[in-house]
Amino acid sequence: MVSLDRFETFKAVVDAGSFTAAAAALGQSRAVVSFNIKRLEQEIGVALLIRNTRSLALTDAGARFYQRCADMLEQARLAIDDARAEHGELSGALRVTATLEYGLAKIAPAIQAFAQLHPALQVQLSTSSLHADLIAERFDIAIRLGSLPEAELHAVPLARFDIFPVATPALLTQEQPGDLAALGRLPWLGHSRLKHAPPWLVDTPDGSQTSWLPPHPARLSSDSASILRAYALAGLGVALLPDWLVNADLRAGRLCRLLPDHTFPQQGIHALYPRTRHVPAKVRAFIDFLREREAAG
Repeated sequence: MVSLDRFETFKAVVDAGSFTAAAAALGQSRAVVSFNIKRLEQEIGVALLIRNTRSLALTDAGARFYQRCADMLEQARLAIDDARAEHGELSGALRVTATLEYGLAKIAPAIQAFAQLHPALQVQLSTSSLHADLIAERFDIAIRLGSLPEAELHAVPLARFDIFPVATPALLTQEQPGDLAALGRLPWLGHSRLKHAPPWLVDTPDGSQTSWLPPHPARLSSDSASILRAYALAGLGVALLPDWLVNADLRAGRLCRLLPDHTFPQQGIHALYPRTRHVPAKVRAFIDFLREREAAG
């Protein structure tokens, strides 16, 4: 019977690219790592690595074995996590990705509360304006706002939010827009990811819907809603922003909502995770925690 420890050693060597780096990552000596790889090859009767003085490479059999090895180790880890979860203990690492703005406003506080309930779990939050590749970057969960193009991922709805145009009171002394056409005449702050988005269907006061696109080109643009908020607060133009980002500014009078009698399409918030036969207990628990937290307001 081949020891799973040797599987772990083999995966570490391939991931690290050398015996020395793998030994450092595993907290073992290079001699121990080399011995375990040699014994693994003897036990399965196949050469897995091609070694020379400067580098190592996988054989064809080694490349196939590596993927099976990684899958087996992941399944073993999940089995351990699930066994512990049956006793209310979540452990290991949970890697979450979200946008910077939503991560700061909603996900980081949720993680803080979730971590207090599960002290043996290490939760890592990565924030970026770019959508991470869950599979390639080994994230467990991605929090996505708006449209969902990734059909290969399972999506769980968490909540919905409103978007609306906002600007400073000082900007509106020049022109108070009464309709979408007048809104388009104001200096516009655009989100670069929405540049090629389809038109918005906006509900108007007479009960009809109007197809509308933000003015293009925008006076200023960014891929960050936080930067667009900062531009808007500086009086540089109108920005279409989510309610959870600007509600405090509206209450304080720093920003004003434009066209309050018009309704822009609500946006969804989803938790995404890879489509696998086995959903880790920590993923299920964190998504359930987020849904309950959103429902409670």
